[in-house]
Parts: sequence; C-alpha cells; structure tokens
Amino acid sequence: MKNIYEVQAANRTKSAVVVVGFFVFFALVVWVLSSAMGYYFGYEPGGLGMVGIALILSGLMSLGGYYYSDKIVLSISNAKPADRSEHFDFYTSAENLAMAAGIPKPKLYVIDDSAPNAFATGRNPDKAVVVATTGLLQKLDRTELEGVIAHELTHIKNYDTRLMAVVAVLVGTVALLADWFFRVSYFGGGRRSRDKESGGLAALFIVLGIVFAILSPIIAQLIQLAISRRREFMADAGSVAITRQPSGLMSALEKISSDHEPLEAANKATAHLYIANPFKDKIGGAVGSFAKLFNTHPPVEERISELQKMM
Repeated sequence: MKNIYEVQAANRTKSAVVVVGFFVFFALVVWVLSSAMGYYFGYEPGGLGMVGIALILSGLMSLGGYYYSDKIVLSISNAKPADRSEHFDFYTSAENLAMAAGIPKPKLYVIDDSAPNAFATGRNPDKAVVVATTGLLQKLDRTELEGVIAHELTHIKNYDTRLMAVVAVLVGTVALLADWFFRVSYFGGGRRSRDKESGGLAALFIVLGIVFAILSPIIAQLIQLAISRRREFMADAGSVAITRQPSGLMSALEKISSDHEPLEAANKATAHLYIANPFKDKIGGAVGSFAKLFNTHPPVEERISELQKMM
C-alpha cells in the first residue's frame, strides 16, 4: 500500500517532468523554425519577429477563450444551474468537500444527459464551475459522487484548467509556425542566404525546419495529451486526499466506464475536461496501444490500479 502523500508527490514529479519537457520542446521548435525562416529570408538566424507575431496571434485568439472558457463550455454543453432541492446530494457534497479542500464552493451546473460524467472548468478557484450529468447524479450513490466531485475540485485547486489553457496556446503556436514555414517555402518570396560561410548551415537549418514543421505539431499534441492524462492521475490522488475513501472514486470510475452510452453534449474540444472519456471508444491490440497516445484520459483500469495502492 502506498501513502496518499507519496502517490501525490510521485504524480507531481512525473507531471512536472512532462510539463518541463514540453516547454523545452517548444523552445527548441521555435528556435529551429525561426532560424530556418531567418536563413530563408537571407538574414542571420533568429526570425524572432515572425515568432513574436505568432505568439501575439495565438495569445489573442486564446485570450477570449481563457477568460470566457467557462461560459463557452457551459453554452456548448447546454448546462443549466443546479438546484439545491432537486440536486441535494450534488449541492451539499460540493459544499462540504470545497471546505475540506480549502477552496470556495464552485458554481454547480447540470447537463440533462443519461450518460454518467462530470467536468470542471474556470480559470481559477474563484471562477470555477463543476458540471455533472443527470445520469451521473442518478446512477452514483453519495460516496461515489463525493469521489467524483473531489476529483474535479482537485483540478480546480491545482489550476489544471489554467495550465491546459497555456499548453493549448503553445501547441497552437507550434502549429502556426509550422504552417507559416510551409507557406513561406511553398510560395517563395524570400531570398536565401548566399553567404558562402553560412550556406551549409543555412541548408542544414532549412532541412531541419522542414522536419520540425512536419513532426512538431504532432509531437506537441502528443505531449499535450500526456499532460492531460498525468493531471488525471493527480486529480484521482487529490480526490482520495480530500475524501479519504479510494473506494468511492474507484466504484464511480467502474460505473462510468461500464456505461457504454456516449455523451451527446461532448465534442473533441471539450472531451479532455471530463472525468472519463465521454465517447466510450475502445480499441484493442497493438492498434489500441498506439491509440492510447492520442487519448485524453489514461485507461480506467490503470487509474483504478493506482487507487487500489492507496487502500
């Protein structure tokens, strides 16, 4: 059996390694692509003007989403405010667990869908929202519901929604830079460096630029998904730290995963927010192992296995 705090520390370390690795990868991509574009246009490596424009554009596009993400997601999901009398267990559990977690009680919303699932959104604990489907509220008992709510409160407490917003901006910037590089290479208009001393280096960077432009958006998305999966493990451990009952969340995850009804309100843009994959798609064999790299959530079996170590 593992101590809860040992599991949390291990998850934090693994998550930090992935996040730091992503920022290192992002810096490398920016350097290679900006240098390649710089050589293409015939000046010394850098091209930071284009990088700056890419960062500004990505930042502006995501700024509105960052500040209004909760309203956007609630609107897309057709979520309605929860009622204390109608959703008594949901409301009172959130009140009690928020106090235990040391954060303000989030706003509570309900999606009218029989598929059991839940998610949290909002840029900080003061602006947080927890959403549950009617299927979740009907199919889970109070202990299981507390495990799910504590999981979502941990996401809020750990600022996971903010982290994923930043990562999404960086992934978008990588894709934008790669697209610009291809457009510059395809349409021309630049004057390649003719300096004999830098000609070989310029050719090397342009070749590297092509390779990075092809692979970096894919790698960036894979790392983004890896961060999302790692934060799910952290939120599971955080749920146990709040409720002190691993069995509640374990039972909830089993019920959610065994229910094969897809969540109609979910889409690819919001799927990563939910406590479990809302699409219920399962692929086995070697293809399944490769497909795991593109999953927003770790397999439920692995999550339950980790929770069992804390019993």
